[in-house]
Amino acid sequence: MQTVVEELELKGANARKASRAVAKLSGRVRDQALVNIADSLVARRQEIVAANEADLQAGRAAGLSEAVLGRLALSDERIQSLADDVRGIAAMPDPIGETFDAGRRPNGLQVARRRVPLGVIGAIYESRPNVTIDIGVLCLKSGNAVILRGGKEAFRTNKALVELIRDSIESAGIPRDAVQFVESTDRALVGEMLAMSDYIDLMIPRGGAELVRRVAEEASMPAVTGGVGVCHIYVDREADVDKATAIALNAKTSRPYACNALDTLLVHSGIASSFLPRMATEFAKSGVEMRCDRRALSILGQVDGSAAVSATNQDWGKEFLSLTAAVKVVDTLEEALEHIESYGSGHTDAIISEDYSAAMRFLDDVDSGVVIVNASTVFNDGGELGLGAEVAISTNKMHARGPMGLKELTSYKWTVLGTGQVRE
Repeated sequence: MQTVVEELELKGANARKASRAVAKLSGRVRDQALVNIADSLVARRQEIVAANEADLQAGRAAGLSEAVLGRLALSDERIQSLADDVRGIAAMPDPIGETFDAGRRPNGLQVARRRVPLGVIGAIYESRPNVTIDIGVLCLKSGNAVILRGGKEAFRTNKALVELIRDSIESAGIPRDAVQFVESTDRALVGEMLAMSDYIDLMIPRGGAELVRRVAEEASMPAVTGGVGVCHIYVDREADVDKATAIALNAKTSRPYACNALDTLLVHSGIASSFLPRMATEFAKSGVEMRCDRRALSILGQVDGSAAVSATNQDWGKEFLSLTAAVKVVDTLEEALEHIESYGSGHTDAIISEDYSAAMRFLDDVDSGVVIVNASTVFNDGGELGLGAEVAISTNKMHARGPMGLKELTSYKWTVLGTGQVRE
């Protein structure tokens, strides 16, 4: 009888073999596989919802927080949205085989780069079963195989989704083994996966800081080891108060459990007295707790119903993943930039300002994967930025930065065409 480690090794070997087959298939076949997945999501919706409800019930019994349960839930509407997203990705241009940087050398050699799949992607993720679809679909579209290892809290949902994917791609002519699912929830298998450099070409962790750190320390293959989101919005002296209030509210409350949600609100002292009371009123309606520095608290102490408390040093640079935001008053743009440099994670930072020079200074000086002017931080999302979806949001500076879509799951090879040239 196979041990779980032996089974994992077999999945790796099967994924490697399947990856070679997937890389040779036409874009038409891969697109048909995605269309099949979208159709199956709709047709098998009740099966998915039933599995998800079982996970939710088990999570409630285990005492999971509302934040985790919120990331875990899949409704009929969410499944339909997933299916629509998959169809959108199927309709995108095929990245594989794209030729770029073509040119002719003085000796007549024709050189170019041709986009190719990476091979086998490993994904370790927590809580959110929609990641199973996002990563699986993007890997297939970009000609890769994938080994998926989700968290135990979404085990039933993930298993149902992977079976759906495997059935769908097989009917399109893609080997089932191109998508592998690690069924054991034993945490020890994470370490085993991180040692599988013979089979896995890139490891992607989607989860909290602890998971990301572990992958960074233990992975024997290249890994995306950024992604922790500490997101700032700076409300400049020249901000439009209505615009700033709406943007900050959306950034904090539309997806409070996501890595691109607002964590720290920096407010220029010249606008704080007019902006902060309005912001506090809107935050209070949505149940947002504001952890304020002394100056912000002195303004908000006079606002009825505001959920304002004193911040601690630990609140700066914290990814809350909840209805909580840190608030600090600053006197200059330079002070805001210094705070972001000290406490940011290089994920997403935004400025709200009608001053073009201040906005451009912010774009130039903030060293993050995505920097935004006059819009919500939640636009740091593969779908919103035109990638269809994302396998991760990277804060790395090598290989990929920001949302990782189709092209970020590819590499390239140089092609050189000669007519008999030899090098002297």
